[in-house]
Amino acid sequence: MTTSKIEALETLVRTLAAKITDLESQRSLGVTDDVNLSPPESLMNSGDTAWMLAATALVLFMTLPGLALYYSGMVRVKNVLATVMQSFSITCLITVLWLWYGYSLSFGPAVAPKDKITTIGTRFHESSSPLFGDGSRLWLRGMRSDAAHQLAPTIPEPIFCAYQLTFAIITPALICGSFADRMKFIPMLIFMIIWHTIVYCPIAHATWHPDGFLFQLGCLDFAGGNVVHIASGTAGLVSTYVVGNRRGFGKSRFEPHNILLTFMGTSMLWVGWFGFNGGSAYAANGRAAMALLVTHISTAVAALSWLAVEWAIRKQPSVLGMVSGAVAGLVCITPASGFVDPVGAFFIGLFGGPLCYFGAQLKHYLGYDDALDAFGVHAIGGIVGGIATGFFATRGVVMAGSGTIPGNYDGVYYAGLKVGGTQLGAQIAGILFSLAWSGFISFFILYAIDVTIGLRVSAEEEDLGLDASIHGESIVAETDFLDTNSFVENIKYEETRNASVPKVDSSSASENSTLVTATSKSLEIA
Repeated sequence: MTTSKIEALETLVRTLAAKITDLESQRSLGVTDDVNLSPPESLMNSGDTAWMLAATALVLFMTLPGLALYYSGMVRVKNVLATVMQSFSITCLITVLWLWYGYSLSFGPAVAPKDKITTIGTRFHESSSPLFGDGSRLWLRGMRSDAAHQLAPTIPEPIFCAYQLTFAIITPALICGSFADRMKFIPMLIFMIIWHTIVYCPIAHATWHPDGFLFQLGCLDFAGGNVVHIASGTAGLVSTYVVGNRRGFGKSRFEPHNILLTFMGTSMLWVGWFGFNGGSAYAANGRAAMALLVTHISTAVAALSWLAVEWAIRKQPSVLGMVSGAVAGLVCITPASGFVDPVGAFFIGLFGGPLCYFGAQLKHYLGYDDALDAFGVHAIGGIVGGIATGFFATRGVVMAGSGTIPGNYDGVYYAGLKVGGTQLGAQIAGILFSLAWSGFISFFILYAIDVTIGLRVSAEEEDLGLDASIHGESIVAETDFLDTNSFVENIKYEETRNASVPKVDSSSASENSTLVTATSKSLEIA
């Protein structure tokens, strides 16, 4: 060790010792103000802070405009603005809830457990329950720009708070893909408020906070396989049963309005996901670099594997299929991204693409209308990724970063079932909890709203489209809102025309097939 490093360490030790002495002096004098035991500002790292500023912007970019464009391109033209409105309004709503209590319930307390003196001089142990955080950050009180959260000791806590907010935003926004085209706006907002409070916050706390029971169990979820994807996808599945299927589901084709928008949204999600996974290291270090690399590998491989399966079954490769495979790869690698190497990422993408493809087909056999495949891609992908983490996690990647995230086990692939089976069991436990908690509570929330104020728009409003019937707007400039009967007749005519287009057996179709039929086949949604 060089002399300069030794001198720097001695200076840091003297600073910490002086701070401890000062705090003990305050206690001996009976000072009753809250004391700050957060890391001194000298421990902050400007490089880590800069990276997390960028990662926060990238993750918000995933929702606005990434997810909004991804979803809006797949709905019919009469519901485009309503779909975008859902993502935008949820962003604003969750931000306010995060300020009021969401951050505190998810990540409180911000500092490691310690004895603390209250205003009446009573000592208490600052900690939280296995499911909910404490009230130490309600209204973000006590947060300082020169102090850090215990999970991210080298960046200011406001950056950590903002970064986690972007996760809290995109999670409920994903649910909207399941009930697209048919839920009322106000009931949707009420559902998101309650769901964020008693579904998202507990799962986030249990998984990511050191007091959480899944954290202590050693369940590995680097960037939200359980917290984001399984929770949202399961809630989406439940919503399809409570709200019901779209009118004409199973009889009419629901053609995407504009696949180019979906392509653009997917591209934005892909880039933003580097902040989603890479930023979950909370530092600009080797672990963040590996997370970014494996994210890219898994995404590319899953896009190709989904495309290959679709091509083999449907006889045609589609743009929608390939971008859906890319999103599947992003989802599958999310829980594993901080724990696996490129070999693990390859296999996660290789198997994740086809498994999500078949997961998206379940709705055709089971009869539920998961409109934009929130369950088929996100819940199934989260499950695949969580289990794959138990197989491909490797100690070398885990130890490349900080020790704030639990678990440094080798998975079954590297250590065998006897050793790696422990980690695999912890992964399955986390998956089952997320499925059950989100599924049951989401059902009761949706059912309570449905029997009181109702969830679903009327048949007339659904036929007219949510853009016009709820928001009084349309992306189609020539729409005449005063002549609604004519507009409904036009919509019904288009749906009847789409339903009448026969399906083509691509293996025997001639080259002279009509453009409408060929296009209809290539755009058929999984």
